[in-house]
Amino acid sequence: MKPLDIFASLVAFAGTAFAQDESPTIQVFSKDSFWYKPIPADAPLHENSENFVKEFLRQKKAYYGTVAINTKEYASPVYIVDKKVPKIDVGFNDPRQKAGYVWPALVEQWKDVPLPAYAEPADGTDQELTLYQPSTDTIWEFWLMRKVEGKWVAAWGGKMEKASKNDGIFPDRLGTTATSLPFLGGQITAAEMKAQRIDHVMGIALVDLEHFSVVSWPASRSDGYNPEKSPNRIPEGLRFRLDPSVDVEALQMHPIGKAIARAAQKYGFVIWDKAGAITLRAENPKGYTLTERPDPYPELFGGTPQYSILNGFPWDKLQFLPMNYGKPRR
Repeated sequence: MKPLDIFASLVAFAGTAFAQDESPTIQVFSKDSFWYKPIPADAPLHENSENFVKEFLRQKKAYYGTVAINTKEYASPVYIVDKKVPKIDVGFNDPRQKAGYVWPALVEQWKDVPLPAYAEPADGTDQELTLYQPSTDTIWEFWLMRKVEGKWVAAWGGKMEKASKNDGIFPDRLGTTATSLPFLGGQITAAEMKAQRIDHVMGIALVDLEHFSVVSWPASRSDGYNPEKSPNRIPEGLRFRLDPSVDVEALQMHPIGKAIARAAQKYGFVIWDKAGAITLRAENPKGYTLTERPDPYPELFGGTPQYSILNGFPWDKLQFLPMNYGKPRR
């Protein structure tokens, strides 16, 4: 079977068993995408890496003292759909704009959307939702998705066709994250947590970011804001990793935390959004519970709060990569 054919069966079920050398990460995007490329041990570092580490630690201390993993709020449910799902038009409705304002590109992209009748957006104020249709190799993302007078509408998002040929970045500055980096690239799936193996770059949100005029590839835009021009603010799109010399297995951490640490050494993080705390995103359990399958996280976390999974992570051993690291030369 081709990877796209088995995506639903692997990603949707946290209980899937994998052979020791088999990865639970399914490559939705191009095999050459930055999402799936390991960082060489001798990769160059940003000239300001040391100060960026200090800034990261400052933010962690200032905002709740932890790095959390979002699951039910500010983490997108992913619904895998086939061609049998009836299609609807999702309207453009941005409550921040005057009535009648539309974005023509999204109005066109949101025609004939295969949205299951049971689907719901994430909890929280962002109300994200992701659809993936392997048979057509298409992804849809929505932000502030809700029903208005019985009709589904959203305020932003995008449609990505030929996803398996895409480098994993929404075109035309679309997509739900502030950087146009899709959830399917950087969210951690329940299957990956079950296997304790994550074979891709992980998206991470920080709080205080450099001004949106400073953007590092693979981000194509930013919602950073630095009105006082504070020094050492980290720009969106910048990538960083855990020092590969750290002995992860010797760390006193939750097993899922160790899996994230191993991935942080091999693939690293990319800053893809701004949030009220430093957070990672995991697959939203609504993709399970609304299809009559159990929430996988009680078993996976084993009673550990999601904000404590990463306790013991050596955040002081981060290494920031240069601006536009890995950008293809075209």
